Amino acid sequence: MGSFSILNNIAGVNAQNQLNINNVNLSRTLLRLSSGRRINTGADDAAGLQIADSLKANTMALNQAVRNATDGIGVAQIADGALSEISNLLTRAVTLAEEAATETVDDVARGSLQTEFTAIQAEIARIASQTNFNGQSIFTPGSGVDGTLSVFVGDMTNASSIGVTIATITTSGDTVTDIGGQDLTSVDIGTQASVAASMTIIKDALSEVSNMRADIGAGINRLQSAVSVLQNTAENTQAAESNMRDANIATEIANLTKYQILAQSGIAALAQANSSSQAVLSLLRG
Repeated sequence: MGSFSILNNIAGVNAQNQLNINNVNLSRTLLRLSSGRRINTGADDAAGLQIADSLKANTMALNQAVRNATDGIGVAQIADGALSEISNLLTRAVTLAEEAATETVDDVARGSLQTEFTAIQAEIARIASQTNFNGQSIFTPGSGVDGTLSVFVGDMTNASSIGVTIATITTSGDTVTDIGGQDLTSVDIGTQASVAASMTIIKDALSEVSNMRADIGAGINRLQSAVSVLQNTAENTQAAESNMRDANIATEIANLTKYQILAQSGIAALAQANSSSQAVLSLLRG
């Protein structure tokens, strides 16, 4: 008897409920197609949203770690370039000391050689005190790098740093008071008697600069390796997030077609359900 009821059109209610469900699915599909994302709200996939957001944050952290390492390489390269020039200056100082050591050079000439060495030392002091990265001193003790450059290359879950040894160079005005443990203030090539000891100090300082550059080179290699690993990890992490968050366009196009057809058929079914109730009028006419 319910099929002839005009108070409760059950078929119409069912058709309307199904039509609402189809419209919700159609709206979700249209949102995914317009945004390009499978997950747009927590209702789409609560657990997936949490994981995708965590992966996205970690990707950002990894990309920043790459920039940190790249900046660290920049600092180390600036230090290496400065030390290269200091090495050239010390090499010239060795030449001066060698020349001053021979008896074919008189005291007047040795005085000239000492004057040039004084200028060399002043330039080394200037390079050591002025070399910086974005205003941060590289060689000055007690400020800036201060012996070791610590570069953070961790991600959101792990703390990791790479230390690059950049030894300090102590200066006082135009004088280098310490470079790798050598005191250049005692260098005197103005007299033949003092040349031998001075030559040893200069050569030791030159050797120490080479050691400093070796330490910096090792640090640069570590940072370059870290950059490669971090870039690879960031790429794969972003791919994992994409697989979870991004919409499968082919699937959503198929869903769009399906829900459009269902919406149209649902409207037709609702119209049919409403019209079927009018059949009761035929009983009254009889």
